[in-house]
Amino acid sequence: MTQDILQVENLAKHFPMGSSVFSPGRRQSELRAVDRVSFSIPRGGTLGLVGESGSGKSTTARLITRLIEPTSGKVFFQGREILSLSDRAFRKIRPRIQMVFQDPYASLNPRLRVRSILGTGLRLHRMVPPGQIRDRVVELLELVGLEADHGDDYPHQFSGGQRQRISIARAMALEPELIIADEPVSALDVSVRAQILNLLRLLQESQGVSYLFIAHDLSVVRHFCDRVAVMYGGKIVEEASVETLFGSPLHPYTEVLLSAIPRPESRFNYQPQVLKGEASASGQPSQGCVLQDRCSVAESRCREGEVALEEKEPGHRVACHFR
Repeated sequence: MTQDILQVENLAKHFPMGSSVFSPGRRQSELRAVDRVSFSIPRGGTLGLVGESGSGKSTTARLITRLIEPTSGKVFFQGREILSLSDRAFRKIRPRIQMVFQDPYASLNPRLRVRSILGTGLRLHRMVPPGQIRDRVVELLELVGLEADHGDDYPHQFSGGQRQRISIARAMALEPELIIADEPVSALDVSVRAQILNLLRLLQESQGVSYLFIAHDLSVVRHFCDRVAVMYGGKIVEEASVETLFGSPLHPYTEVLLSAIPRPESRFNYQPQVLKGEASASGQPSQGCVLQDRCSVAESRCREGEVALEEKEPGHRVACHFR
């Protein structure tokens, strides 16, 4: 049995851009939202996927869960390739891969009571006999720190933190082995963030759940994750353990991200690094390093050929000619 619960190999998603109506003889360009991304998550482990908005993090999550279909690549869950499965075959695996979405206000049906929200998955996937669904809903609510009578309420009657607890309970209802948490605490207050992160950690310890944790707040990633993969322009540019990445970053983009973490002890004289220019709306360059137009150390060779993601040190991969 494989040690990794999830293995992603050369996963890609390209979206067509432009309109053939106004230029029928011209080939449409592509936005490479995810471009040959590879990583793995060990059983019971947590991989943080970080990067600025538009880097491809959420698209990667949706490809893994087959909410959108990939352009190319493979995803292995428990050693089984799942992207090539029929919809019927994948339906049997779907309960074991669940998502917790960023916005707790938009991810819950406002017309349903919490009992129905949590019970729907149990009923559709026949997780428990019909007569035991009500009791299982109560167990789920208590698992995430809510009361049994909260099952009779509607989502609008809860705070943001409580709604996110309900979202987590919905994910846990199907007894998943992998949870993809797409910025699950970014819309919450700081004190509530700590509660939700502690809840996720407790569930991992008690249920053995693995996480793909997507975030842009590196201080949260440092606290919660085991390993970190940094994305820019649809590619992973660096991957390492939390200790290694925060202690000895190698890629220039990672250094810029880490410099943006607030440092209260040096708030009067600290100047974070800033990338020059802005990220292109049309995606990454056609060849060379994805950061070439914004990197302060880029040279001519950075604009030619492929910059491979290579293991520079044991367990530390980076895509850069200079490191």
